[in-house]
Amino acid sequence: MESGNGQHINIFFFLFQAGSDGESIGNCPFSQRLFMILWLKGVVFNVTTVDLKRKPADLQNLAPGTHPPFITFNGEVKTDVNKIEEFLEDVLCPPKYSKLSARHPESNTAGMDIFAKFSAFIKNSKPDANEGLERGLLKTLQKLDEYLCSPLPDEIDHNSMEEVKASTRSFLDGEDMTLADCNLLPKLHIVKVVAKKYRGFEIPKDMTGIWRYLNNAYKREEFTNTCASDKEIEIAYADVAKRLVK
Repeated sequence: MESGNGQHINIFFFLFQAGSDGESIGNCPFSQRLFMILWLKGVVFNVTTVDLKRKPADLQNLAPGTHPPFITFNGEVKTDVNKIEEFLEDVLCPPKYSKLSARHPESNTAGMDIFAKFSAFIKNSKPDANEGLERGLLKTLQKLDEYLCSPLPDEIDHNSMEEVKASTRSFLDGEDMTLADCNLLPKLHIVKVVAKKYRGFEIPKDMTGIWRYLNNAYKREEFTNTCASDKEIEIAYADVAKRLVK
């Protein structure tokens, strides 16, 4: 494979799975984030699922003390997900590969607090703290919904007399997926699946921006073909989600 500037590169992507069968795609939003980027770039790449319970010796030697995802670039191992993303965007560049960075800076930070609030909510075992933690999660979801429902500058026709009251875009930054979506969508899907399974919590139906966003993602192979099954996600959180104990 060649980079956008003609440099020959080799990329191997290691994705670990939840452990139910040792082979299928498992729950890891960081792995899915990179998987989606490579898919959107149109890169031909190798995917190796890694069972962490039986991690092969060659993988332990490749990056001792760390967990997948890994990417190897001309023999060099890269393990930091944020740096891998920057590397892929820099090396897999136009004209051969499309640019995936968001045009609007706000898209990069939309929903950034949701996963932390979700983690606190799902790991809590104290009934008296549950309501407050749920409110905290709802607040961050509401903020994301407001962003998705607010028109982006390029959705507004300044020559038109009609006011655009709500956005109809498919993704965070417009009609196309960007790096921001690769980061947020895997986490948002986990929130939807796990919170319902272990807390009976569902994203409110009146958050139409979020549901439009998720439903558009579910129509895209870049998301569905890189995502663990709902069952795998539930298995991954079976020991993480805490029972509410009085």
